[in-house]
Amino acid sequence: MSFEALDLSRLQPVLPSPLQPAEDERFARHGVRLLLKRDDLIHPELPGNKWRKLAPNLRAAAGRPVLTFGGAYSNHLRATAAAGRLLGFPTIGVVRGDELAGRPLNPSLARCAADGMTLHFVDRTTYRAKARPEVLAGLRSAFGECCVIPEGGSNALAAQGCTELGRELRGPADVVAVACGTGGTLAGLAAGLAPGQRALGIPVLRGGFLGDAVRELQQEAFGGPAGSWSLDERFHFGGYARTTPQLHTFADDFEQRHGLPVERLYVAKLLYALTALAEEGAFPAGTTVAAVVTGRP
Repeated sequence: MSFEALDLSRLQPVLPSPLQPAEDERFARHGVRLLLKRDDLIHPELPGNKWRKLAPNLRAAAGRPVLTFGGAYSNHLRATAAAGRLLGFPTIGVVRGDELAGRPLNPSLARCAADGMTLHFVDRTTYRAKARPEVLAGLRSAFGECCVIPEGGSNALAAQGCTELGRELRGPADVVAVACGTGGTLAGLAAGLAPGQRALGIPVLRGGFLGDAVRELQQEAFGGPAGSWSLDERFHFGGYARTTPQLHTFADDFEQRHGLPVERLYVAKLLYALTALAEEGAFPAGTTVAAVVTGRP
């Protein structure tokens, strides 16, 4: 079977994504200016970093079936399934948790299935070993030859795709901040920024592993360290998919102040972190901070 390169331009992505000022006295009283990089507006079904990370991987897949990984509420699985439906290629989602196989699908997985994704549930031990050659060989034996994209879409191609985000922000901001899951967006963002700018990552998972992941991605994508970046690990609110009433109250208030629909698992944690950092005096007066809005509720 022959495959042809996918024409992603027919999905009409909004690029570069809009950059909007956000007048907010919690920043202004410290002499800090806040901008919102609205990557959530790139595409309704492949928003934000999902577009930036998936696009180069899908071009490389060239219409072959795509197999990828995620949890039961994975934004990455939903975006991959939507891309398969929109562009006409098969998708397979390897889902963490074999106990889910006998249960009704939650709304996230039901959306994946409706978009044509084949869902394959595996136990958590197997899922942790998903990058091992024997596990990948078993998946290829079950589903045939396919293009494998890692969990969260983060690999060298994804990091290279995210450099364009940094290039779009050259000039307007001193600090560009982004919420981080697997590190691919931060790795590419930092590489794309100009000298003198820095990227700030706000991990949404516990564990302290993200720094090593970003360094490894930059090595694979760029041959070594690229750009200036740092992490602040204090704002995960208990870990991935964890929130608190305090975070929801903050997000509700931010929505009312700025008319921005605030996604809770990534974007709310980012905006909360930046508000707290401004209050702590982490940004010198005169600093312009751009927050990358990577997704929507």
